[in-house]
Amino acid sequence: MKKFTRITSILVLICLVVGCFAGCQPGTTEPTGDQPLEVVDYAAQTKLNMDSDTLKQEVTVKSYIDGDTTHFNVPTSIDPDGVLKARYLCVNTPESTGKIEEWGKKASNFTKEKLKNATSIIIESNDGKWNADSTGDRYLVWVWYKPADSEDYRCLNLELVQNGLSISCGTVSERYGDVAMNAFMQAKAQKLHVFSGEDDPDFFYGDAYEVDLKHLRTNISLYENCKVAFEGVVTRNNNNSVYVEEYDAETDMYYGIAVYYGFETGELLNNLKVGNRIRVVGSVQYYETGGTWQVSDVSYREFKPSDPGNTIKLDDEFHAASNRLTDPAVFKNGTLEIETLVGLDSEETQTTTFDYAALAMNTSISMENLYVRDIYTTASGNSEGAMTLTCTADGITIKVRTIVLRDENGEPLTESDFLYKTIDVTGIVDYFNGEYQIKVFTAGEIVVHDTQE
Repeated sequence: MKKFTRITSILVLICLVVGCFAGCQPGTTEPTGDQPLEVVDYAAQTKLNMDSDTLKQEVTVKSYIDGDTTHFNVPTSIDPDGVLKARYLCVNTPESTGKIEEWGKKASNFTKEKLKNATSIIIESNDGKWNADSTGDRYLVWVWYKPADSEDYRCLNLELVQNGLSISCGTVSERYGDVAMNAFMQAKAQKLHVFSGEDDPDFFYGDAYEVDLKHLRTNISLYENCKVAFEGVVTRNNNNSVYVEEYDAETDMYYGIAVYYGFETGELLNNLKVGNRIRVVGSVQYYETGGTWQVSDVSYREFKPSDPGNTIKLDDEFHAASNRLTDPAVFKNGTLEIETLVGLDSEETQTTTFDYAALAMNTSISMENLYVRDIYTTASGNSEGAMTLTCTADGITIKVRTIVLRDENGEPLTESDFLYKTIDVTGIVDYFNGEYQIKVFTAGEIVVHDTQE
């Protein structure tokens, strides 16, 4: 886990070596002696020139990613998919996705607030073309927004830098690089946010790896037996475990995991109620019997409510499960490429191809118009009466596994209630007997449409 107070001096030195000799103009606001600091609003001082030879496009926000990355809706003449993934020039905010870093949430919320309340947003290229970053998937841009109470555009890149929410500032070779350098030096002199030397009030200073669920799920074997902390919404509670999921805007997917609480009692169970948004702190374990991963060893110390190791409820709102409508063909055959870590403490990444269902594991989904062509019913043991429905949709086979289901009168449902019928299903993505399935916990999660011979 990075402590920005420890790396600030290195980053500043890099900025100085690369650009300060050319970029620290006479207007630099670093104070000398008893001279007070003259604070400059560089974001207001720098003006958008609509007549320059750079490319410009008015846009709307499709997805907020983090402090220095936003996905914008653009004409298909710019991108065939109608979406430009923008990486802000001269800005490098702390991470609020993947491995979570100090001040990352602050930067992310800052960007979201400014753009959400803007009456107009314009992206500008650094020169006469749209330039991709090193990933080839994002474009390096300047982002201008017009506040509701102003007729002038402000440069959000510069605003992030001058507010001390960027850990570096690029070089003077960029279009507004010299201004960014001055804004960076001013934020450092003011000791703002990442330069403050103070704790981030939105960051938990414990001994767990602070991550998001996408990062955890796509790198999970690296975290085996490690203590992790993440946020998400509780969607189901069954068999001494809850299912927790979280949306990722960059991949437009939900990621989830089972959290085993065992026989814990008290306030922890109140925190783990369905509909709660929670912060989970626990140990990553491989569940050999089920062949799946889970988080266990969660707790809540009632006499130490501020303990960063507590699993806590984050607000008092009810958060509904996504129950994302999913195409059976995508579920069965879809794949997605995601950058993953080479090692737990390494910055090196690699591209990994995942099956869609593996990524959706433990999340809530729904499917429509599944035809039930076969049913297996467990005949003995604690699961006697539980069923596995083999369903088809457009030639795709989907398995639906239930616990013992009962109707409103408490009577158990049987094969005759579903066999040779078309159903809609809502449940949790599960892994059983070597394949991904949909697990159903209540009778209401299966809706029967009609009977077919």
